[in-house]
This record gives sequence, structure tokens and C-alpha cells, in this order.
Amino acid sequence: MAGIVLLEATDLYNLLNAATIYPCLSDPNYMMLLDARKKHEYNESHVVTSKKAPKNENGDFTVPYGAELECKQHVVVYDGNTDSLKDTESPAYQCASVMAETSRNPVNILKGGYEDFSALYPFLRTQKIIFMPQEMDNLKTYPIEVIPGFLYMGNMRQGNAAYIQKDLKVKGHINCCVEPGEIFKEQGPQLLHIPVEDNEEADMYSQFKEACTFLDEHRNGNRVVLVYSARGISRSACIVMAYLMHHNKWTLKEAYQHALRCSPTVRPNRGFVEQLAKWEEEVLGQKTTDISDPNF
Repeated sequence: MAGIVLLEATDLYNLLNAATIYPCLSDPNYMMLLDARKKHEYNESHVVTSKKAPKNENGDFTVPYGAELECKQHVVVYDGNTDSLKDTESPAYQCASVMAETSRNPVNILKGGYEDFSALYPFLRTQKIIFMPQEMDNLKTYPIEVIPGFLYMGNMRQGNAAYIQKDLKVKGHINCCVEPGEIFKEQGPQLLHIPVEDNEEADMYSQFKEACTFLDEHRNGNRVVLVYSARGISRSACIVMAYLMHHNKWTLKEAYQHALRCSPTVRPNRGFVEQLAKWEEEVLGQKTTDISDPNF
């Protein structure tokens, strides 16, 4: 039997928006997202792609037909507002307990439930119940959330999509593409343009201080920033890691692990990793991370 763990709202947001060429949600084995609230509450609105958790004639939760939970990478259950694993009588816990009997991986209960999640991410609510495979392939994902409510990391499409800036209340961009963006076009308080090629000889190190200053100013002003590059996995990830090291006084390893938890596809090129190791020494006064480790 798999265990039951709490899942933060930001983690579900990132699971829903994970993507490679296609959204990860288009893979049937990626995630089972179950709504354990009452049927009328589910029908009124629910988290996008979630399914109503079924019950038997006795009113007990059952595994959805054809769910194949043993194949699912992620199983997530939510109700109205459960925020603790101590509440074993809550609908979310009761449902999760049933799913844990057949799931290969731990079953997640969304901390704060639908109430907290929908308040934070109202644009991920829907009344739509059935998504066809082609619709799943064409889902428009949002940027990954690195620091809740402040720092996001994405690709060029996301950086130039007006609805994303509106929904996430983005007030500043760090554009790591060579090409200029379409939302903020002039270098200034809202834009830091770092036109660097994604190759191992490119110099990102000299941009770290200016990027961190830009991000600090926006954070102090409670203004949301999106850092983006062509694919959102190398140049933007490099700047984000540099900021995590600067702001949290983290090692490169800690910053890299946090970025991977947010988005498993991040992969700064080797030259950028070496520059981040140099930045680690500048920020912390010593080199701590062994970048010869194949995980880097």
C-alpha cells in the first residue's frame, strides 16, 4: 500500500503545467486528479482535467473504472479545504486511502483543497468534464512557478502570450532570448533583456548581478516576474538558479534540485553550469557543489 502525503498548491500548479513537446497531461499515465467533493460542487466548477471521485451504492469511495493507478506517475485527490493528514474523516483522506491501496506511488492530498487552489489559480478552474486526446495535446500550459506568487520560468510562447501576463499578473520580464519580446519591448523597469545564445561559450555569468538586482527590486515591490527563453529549460533556468542562490544563499546543488522539483525538464548547458559554480563561490565564499557529478 502506497502512503499518503500532502501536496502544496504550487506543486499541483506545476504538475498541471509540466510539458515537453506536448503537455505532460496528454500522457494517460501521467496523472489521475480526483475531486472528492459533492457532485453539485464538482459540476459547479473544478480543477481543469480533474474527475469526480466515484462512490459505490454504500456511499464509499471506489477506484475509478479503468484507472490503472499502478501505472500513474501522480495520483492527486482534493476536497473543499482539507489541509492536514490528521483529518482522517475528510473526503480527501477517505478517497486517498482507497486509491493508496492500488497506487504504486504515494497518493497526494491537495493542501487547502479546492478553495485555496482556486483562489490562487482561478484561471485553472473549469466546468468542462471530458477532454478528448487532441484537446489534451493542445492544452496551453502556463509558466512554471519557482517562487509562489513571484517568480515564474517559461518559454518564448508563454513570454509573449498576453493572457498569461494577465492571469499571472506579470509586471516584469527577463527575456533570455536573442529575439526581442512582444509584451515589454523597451529595456527599463519592466524588462531586462539578456540576448545570449544557448551554447557553452556564451557568457551568462556577467549578467547574474544585474538579473538578481532586477528580481530583488520587483520582489520588494510585490511585482511578479517571468523569466523566459526559447524552450524554458537552459538560459531561463540558469538565471533562475542564480537568483535562488543569491536570495536564499543556497548552494548550486540546492538551487538545481529546487528547479528540478518545479520542472523536471530543466537542463542548463554545461557552460552555464560551470558559470553557476563560479557564481556559487562568489555568493557563498566557497565552492561547495561538485559539478563533475553526472547529474549536472
